[in-house]
Amino acid sequence: MNLVGITINHNTAGIELREALHLNKDEIIDLIPKLKEFFSEGIIISTCNRTEIFGFPKNFTLAYQDIIEILLSHKPVAGITQENFSKYFSCGAVKHLFSVASGIDSLIIGDSQILGQVKDAFETSEDLGFSGTLMHRIYESAMKVGKRVIKETTIGEGAVSVSYAGVQVIEKIFSPLERKNALIIGAGETGDLAATHLRDKGIGKIAISNRTIERAENLAEKVHGEIIPFQYLKEHIHNFDIIISATSSPELILTKNDIKEMMKKRKGETIVLMDIALPRDIDPEVRNIENVFYHDIDSLKVIVDQNVIKRRNEIPKALEIIMEEMHQFFGWVNTLEVVPVIKSIRDFFEEIRHDELEKLKNKVSEEDYLKFEDMTRRMMGRILHNPTIKLRELAESGTNIQDTLTHSIIIKELFDLDKKRKNGEE
Repeated sequence: MNLVGITINHNTAGIELREALHLNKDEIIDLIPKLKEFFSEGIIISTCNRTEIFGFPKNFTLAYQDIIEILLSHKPVAGITQENFSKYFSCGAVKHLFSVASGIDSLIIGDSQILGQVKDAFETSEDLGFSGTLMHRIYESAMKVGKRVIKETTIGEGAVSVSYAGVQVIEKIFSPLERKNALIIGAGETGDLAATHLRDKGIGKIAISNRTIERAENLAEKVHGEIIPFQYLKEHIHNFDIIISATSSPELILTKNDIKEMMKKRKGETIVLMDIALPRDIDPEVRNIENVFYHDIDSLKVIVDQNVIKRRNEIPKALEIIMEEMHQFFGWVNTLEVVPVIKSIRDFFEEIRHDELEKLKNKVSEEDYLKFEDMTRRMMGRILHNPTIKLRELAESGTNIQDTLTHSIIIKELFDLDKKRKNGEE
């Protein structure tokens, strides 16, 4: 199987190059017709962390450099070299696509979004007539790998971002979250992620406070929250059960005294303070105040690091699943070679049987002819049974492609099947 591919990802290039080479859906749609000139079937996968092209070349002279040049002529990016691309062929190409679908090739091991992105890529390929029998089967197998890894391993469990780790800690303290109120201080990327996670977890009420009111408004609209003007922040903090601070302030936003006064207003009711800013927004001394649960970026990073280790420990399980599905896939690929051989040899013997029976047709009674016909059919079945079964079993095992091909070639040469098929066609 001559599947070839190139990929640029977090292992081969920095974020600037990856971002520059990212293809949006319209760019992919425009590129596929160009690739059709060189590939009979193929796929383009492009996310924020990878851009990949895989396909079955129409011409065996097509080189990896040719594929790279096609891509860069469509999306010119300065500074990219050959070293920024990994190259894959045949089994290696299939294994890579299965690894991507499983999440073990992601920047964040166990990335839950990649399977959906791979699905979208295959669907785009299919919609544009760039996916045939082989690529469709690869797609089905890749989806099966991804779903099995999710179901049979814990590679996607546990927070691997500080924002999400903070939310998971909050869930352990306050569960369920639907009756709790949360305040997000800071509307940058980190604050955005924290607010989004809380929204997705079903937080009862959420508010945003930020020095730049426009950014606060945008985030509040996204998470269906309200706005607390930054200058009036301290007047409102007692109304919230959860405060997550993620600003870029060089100074503390909330001091120990601020939190003491807040707790008086709350009459000592439990509050969670998550300081995920660097430098810190909240005085770490607040951890000594009764009923205050305080975490900063360092304590959350410990949780993240532990979860990363847990995910890495699941990689061997994911690889076992990948290898199992590769055996299944290549077993199917092998049958594409042996099924025509099996049919040819059966047709070959059937032709001989028919010719010999025709010689008897006018020499014996109809009753005897039918007996001969039945006997020869059963003889042929018994003669071809074991060779057929063994060849099919060898193919379906998917363990030794070369052996399957060798057996097929020997059988075709032994009975001169290619020549006979060609003569029959002529």
